[in-house]
Amino acid sequence: MTKITEIKSLKYWFTLGLLGLVWGSSFILIKKGLTVYSPYQVGAIRLGVSALVFLPFFLLQARRVDWSKWKWLLLVGLCGSGIPAFLFPIAQMHISSSVSGVLNSLTPLFTLLLGLMFFGRKFRLMKLVGVFIGLVGATVLILAGNASELQGSNMWFSLVAVLATICYGTSVNTVGSHLSKLSSLTISAVSFVMIGFPALLFLFTTDFVEVLTVNEQGYEAFFYVVLLAIAGTVLASLLFFQLVHWTNPVFASSVAYIIPLIAMGWGMMDGETLSVFHFISAGMILYGLYLSRD
Repeated sequence: MTKITEIKSLKYWFTLGLLGLVWGSSFILIKKGLTVYSPYQVGAIRLGVSALVFLPFFLLQARRVDWSKWKWLLLVGLCGSGIPAFLFPIAQMHISSSVSGVLNSLTPLFTLLLGLMFFGRKFRLMKLVGVFIGLVGATVLILAGNASELQGSNMWFSLVAVLATICYGTSVNTVGSHLSKLSSLTISAVSFVMIGFPALLFLFTTDFVEVLTVNEQGYEAFFYVVLLAIAGTVLASLLFFQLVHWTNPVFASSVAYIIPLIAMGWGMMDGETLSVFHFISAGMILYGLYLSRD
């Protein structure tokens, strides 16, 4: 391996680690935002700020977009960002950021499962075994991950986070099947603008301004959600696209192995209690992800 190759390899791994850190930190930032704002306000702020940041890219790309595919772009916006931006905060009103981060790792498994069921992806037995193991791991986490946390109705809010990962899987497959000729940056810019500005309008129909200005922690919590939007959404998207360009989708998608570890680490530092079931279920999900890789 030459010196230049070693430097490039280090750059790729550093970018992968940074991406995992950024995405894995999203769940603790959601938690901080929820100390002041409602789940719907957190989601709307995240989408609105992301749309504002992506607006220059949208203006540059708008003329190149095949607008006959607007329905698919809207679907990607809703499933890839819009709906999950609200589902994860709703779930985290009742489950920890650690659990939310681990459940997020189901995304590649649902991407594969939905691809096999509805998008004509090729069948391979080991991939289905991986999906099964991952889903069993998620079930362990939901049913027994933390007895004090997942009692009664709270258990069902774990399924809200799972629903968000199903949305992500739908988005990824839609891009692959219907928007493959558009660049990832174009898809992100257009889809965020399509859903982000309506989210901003919704935000200002709530008591957001009053909470921001009256609550003592209003500006601090707002900062966390803005950081979530800029780092966890915009920056992470750009890093991911660049990593795919530098390497390949398989290497870039391995960030899914890092995200739950970061989320659990932040959770522990924030005082969340992790049981042995957290680690067992996380291990099962990650092993299932490993088996189902391309």
